[in-house]
Amino acid sequence: MHDLPLYLLVFLIMAAFAAGFVDSIAGGGGLITIPALLIVGFPPVAALGTNKLQGLFGSGSATLSYARAGHVNLKSQWLPALLAALGSGVGAYVAASVPGEYFRVALPLLLIAIALYFAFKPNMNDLDRTSRMTPLVFTLTFVPFIGAYDGIFGPGAGSFYMLGFVSLAGYGVLKATAHTKLLNFSSNVAGFAVFAAAGVIAWKIGLIMGVAQFIGAQVGSRLAMKKGAGLIKPLLVITCAALAIRLLSEPDNPVRVWLGF
Repeated sequence: MHDLPLYLLVFLIMAAFAAGFVDSIAGGGGLITIPALLIVGFPPVAALGTNKLQGLFGSGSATLSYARAGHVNLKSQWLPALLAALGSGVGAYVAASVPGEYFRVALPLLLIAIALYFAFKPNMNDLDRTSRMTPLVFTLTFVPFIGAYDGIFGPGAGSFYMLGFVSLAGYGVLKATAHTKLLNFSSNVAGFAVFAAAGVIAWKIGLIMGVAQFIGAQVGSRLAMKKGAGLIKPLLVITCAALAIRLLSEPDNPVRVWLGF
């Protein structure tokens, strides 16, 4: 996997740029990069590991952009970031003992619900609202829970963070996006460490894609800060719906099997 033809390498670079752009705004970059890695012939585990490496560049790039603009204070968010990373690390270690079918059944339905929530909830803008949880309770419960999910399974974690920040913590859409990217980066670090220890990462390809991810995330995060909820909300809805459709389109998805499709 270290000596891909030039046209396949260009394909992966383009996929990584697009993923960095989309992920910095609405999450779901893995929807683009993991299939791309599988298409060029990566084994599933190597695709997941390499995706974690290149994804670090995108989530890190977006986090820096939002932090520089004052949308997230990195120093004050050390505890949520730490708990997201710890949750992801624990989740990655226990992944083998959790039946994946449970997630494959529930995830598309949850993503559709999130898409509908953001599509039809009125007054969804960049203004903060009254929170339904204290910051400490939110940090100690919701954050490590989604971090663990990210380590075990992964797809849609950014959308779940967004939902929590908006509906539970009372954040405006842009602020929620900024904090989501920080937690995505933290949980990616832990997941990456597990895959690196297992020796399943294609470092050369991952680093090349990482550069493209970094650039794409810079472009996307700056556009998100310029357009705010007017861009983030529809892209989040589209991303959630697209991820749900892709998961349901898998021939062996339990939901399709149960429905006889």
